[in-house]
Amino acid sequence: MMDEKLALLRAHRNNISRYRRLLKTELTEFERQFIEKRLAEERSAIEQLAGSTFPLAFETPNRAVENASAFMTASSHG
Repeated sequence: MMDEKLALLRAHRNNISRYRRLLKTELTEFERQFIEKRLAEERSAIEQLAGSTFPLAFETPNRAVENASAFMTASSHG
């Protein structure tokens, strides 16, 4: 169960990275709005998942995302 949640967190993190890279390219306004919307959805999803996976370890949703990302990085190296 924990491995599945960590995999989902990694997938959301990878999607966020991909969307950030896309935003650095030349896009139409429609494309940019679509990607920004998807980026916001991915951030929301990672906050919800991180909060439900590690509910006692974090004080705020933004801190949860930072800590979940750090945890995922540490767990992938160990």
